[in-house]
Amino acid sequence: MEYIKDQYFEGERPLYVRHGLRLENVSIGPGESSLKEGSDIEAVNCEFNGKYPFWECKDFTIRNCVFREGARAALWYTRGCKMYDTLVEAPKMFRRIKDVYLENVKLPNALETFWDCDEVELRNVEAAQANYIFMHTSDIRIDGFKLQGNYSFQYAKNVVIRNAEMDTKDAFWESEDVTVYDSRINGEFLGWYAKNLHLVNCKIGGTQPLCYCEGLVLENCVFEEDADRAFEYSDVEASIIGPVPSVKNPRSGRINADSYGEIILDGNIKAPADCEIRTWDAPDVDLAANPDIVEY
Repeated sequence: MEYIKDQYFEGERPLYVRHGLRLENVSIGPGESSLKEGSDIEAVNCEFNGKYPFWECKDFTIRNCVFREGARAALWYTRGCKMYDTLVEAPKMFRRIKDVYLENVKLPNALETFWDCDEVELRNVEAAQANYIFMHTSDIRIDGFKLQGNYSFQYAKNVVIRNAEMDTKDAFWESEDVTVYDSRINGEFLGWYAKNLHLVNCKIGGTQPLCYCEGLVLENCVFEEDADRAFEYSDVEASIIGPVPSVKNPRSGRINADSYGEIILDGNIKAPADCEIRTWDAPDVDLAANPDIVEY
C-alpha cells in the first residue's frame, strides 16, 4: 500500500486513479476530482476543500476527516464507502452510490444529500439544513439519527429507522415499505401518499399527518397537540396512546385512541368509508357510526 503523510495537494486530479493508498494528515486544496476512480483507499485525519474528491471510487474508508464547504458533491458514483467520526460541511454529498456506512458523522449542511443511493446504513448521525435528504434512495438502515430539514425520504423504499429525532416537513412522501421505531417525527404533512408506512412507539407532531396512505399501521404511538386532521383518505390500522386532536375522513381500517378532540366525516369521504373509530374504554362503540356520541 502506498503511504502519503503530512502533504498538501491542489488542482485537478492530483491523485487520480490510485489503488491501495493510505492518506494521513493530508490536505486537499482547491481543485477537482483529487482521488477520482481510485480504490482501496484509507483517509485518516485529512481535510478536503476541493470539489468531487471521491467520484467513481470503490472500497474506501474515511476516519476523523473534515469536508469543508468547498468539497461539495464529494462522493458520487461510488461503491463500498465507510465513514467514521467525520464532519461534513459540504452540501450535496452521496449521490448515486451503493453500499455506504456512516458512524458518528455530522452533516450540518446536508442539502440534497443521499440521492438515488442503495444500501445505506447510518449510526449516530446528525443532519441539519437537510432539505430533500434521501430522495429516491432504497435499502436504508438507520439507528440514532437527528434530522432537521424538510422533504426527507421522498420516494424512498425499504427503510428502517430507530431512535430518531426528526424535524421535517413532508417526510416520507410517496415512500414505500418504511418502518420507524421509538422516534419522534415533527412536521406538516407526514407520510402523504405513502405505501406500507409502519410507525411503532413514535411521537407524531405537525398538522394533517398520514393522509392518502395505503397500508398504514401505527402501534402505540402518541399524537402531539398540533397533529390535527389526521388520516384523511387513508387505509389505516392504528393504536394510539392518549388523545388525537382530530381525525378527518379516514377511508378504511380501524383507529383506537384514548379520546378524540374532533371527528370530521363529511360529504368528501371516499369509499368504502367504513373505518372504525373507537376508544380504549369503549372498544365496542364505533364513534364514526354513532354521531350522537361525539361533536363534529
